[in-house]
Amino acid sequence: MAKGNYVDGFVIPIPKKKTAQYKKIAREACTVWLKMGALDYKECILDDAKPPFITFTFPQMAKVKMGEAVWFSFIVFKSRAHRDAVNKKVMAYFLKKYGSDMGSAMPFDGKRIAFGGFKVMVS
Repeated sequence: MAKGNYVDGFVIPIPKKKTAQYKKIAREACTVWLKMGALDYKECILDDAKPPFITFTFPQMAKVKMGEAVWFSFIVFKSRAHRDAVNKKVMAYFLKKYGSDMGSAMPFDGKRIAFGGFKVMVS
């Protein structure tokens, strides 16, 4: 993985029947973010939902419904300023492509995305 000092992280419940549609969008997003300057981009589907000794899991946090899978995604940047500059370009790209109705093109409920920008503390 590329070294960076700032990471955007997402947790998204995706309907399993829309996995192929989401993967198509995620592949495009990966290409766009990297083209616009992100250092790394990953989209991951939950594989181990009940690890030992853990009482609060991603499915609980994401309030996953029957027929949904948890996806964890992250994008790596040099800094928060770099993230802001890259994301500005990425949003311009997607607004041009989808217009202001961008959210309705997504195969998930945008109100259920958990997001945060994180400073890397240990690497």
